[in-house]
Amino acid sequence: MKSERCLLVFRFSAMGDVAMSASVIKEFLQQNAGMTVIMVSRHTFKPFFDDINGVKFHSLRSNDKHKGLAGLFYLYKELKKYRPIAIADLHNNLRSNILSFYFKAFHGIRSIKIDKGRTEKKRLTRRDNKINKQLKSTTERYADVFRQLGFSLNLSHKLIRNVATIEGSLKGYVRHNKAVIGISPFAKHREKVYPLNKMENIIAELNQLNYRLLIFGGGTEERIQAAIWEEKFENVTSLIGKTTLDEELQLIGKLDLMLSMDSSGMHMASLMGTPVVSIWGATHPHAGFLGYGQDLKDCIQIDLHCRPCSVFGNKTCYRGDFACMNGIDSGMIVEHIIEKINNGKTSFSDSTR
Repeated sequence: MKSERCLLVFRFSAMGDVAMSASVIKEFLQQNAGMTVIMVSRHTFKPFFDDINGVKFHSLRSNDKHKGLAGLFYLYKELKKYRPIAIADLHNNLRSNILSFYFKAFHGIRSIKIDKGRTEKKRLTRRDNKINKQLKSTTERYADVFRQLGFSLNLSHKLIRNVATIEGSLKGYVRHNKAVIGISPFAKHREKVYPLNKMENIIAELNQLNYRLLIFGGGTEERIQAAIWEEKFENVTSLIGKTTLDEELQLIGKLDLMLSMDSSGMHMASLMGTPVVSIWGATHPHAGFLGYGQDLKDCIQIDLHCRPCSVFGNKTCYRGDFACMNGIDSGMIVEHIIEKINNGKTSFSDSTR
């Protein structure tokens, strides 16, 4: 590998942020012929980059060989073998800063860090005297890092369907005579989760319309809830704990539509070019985390003076009534989904699945 063609890129977590970085890196490589990106991230997220020409994935194993300062130095020694010309730090945390320091101190290699816009986001989320306006998207903040390194990059902000062939054992999940809808109803923080009883109302209505419904994303508790829905509704199948991340991406790429929270499900769908109807509570698209290429018109939310109360949904509702989610009518969400399915822009024929 020639050193003048190699660029280190850091984005270690979280899942949605790494998925967004993959969309940007794909367009970066399309517009900068001859470049190679060494993507450094958690091994779990490797499938996000498998189909991107020009990416070599290097796993961060922070729980074992890359743990602590000694582990980071070991990671630095692994990465220096690529002889990078620069570092695009899309994370800007302690680990990425230490790695960048090693490359600067020992090799004089330049690093540009993402500007996360913390001051703007504090003004957006503070309780009083909010400045509620659209902030720069996270994907554009990623792109700015490449631009500051001297590269040309113009993001399309368009959904591009992934045309990868789905594996035979998975075809049964998306073979249906009506639309196949993915549902990603969970999130890390409660304030980003639509109340499960209201989500069940949505599932019940979509099931009655004979849509195929696939449930994505979650751990043990979420798997139990999804299994209840699977048992209760004929057209519902839970994929939680049954598929790998790579298999989930294949299936998401064949959906007609995804219904998601402000969570990784939205960003995985965006990476695969699948349209998303998203539900927003404590958080807000104005913070810049709308899925890449998704339409603001497909964000289901209500106007409240307290929204957004946080960037990541990690603050407890100070009102105590969770009005931002409880005030969203489930019937309105169903109507929006039906309209989007029926407008003909999201439908697949069985042959394309």
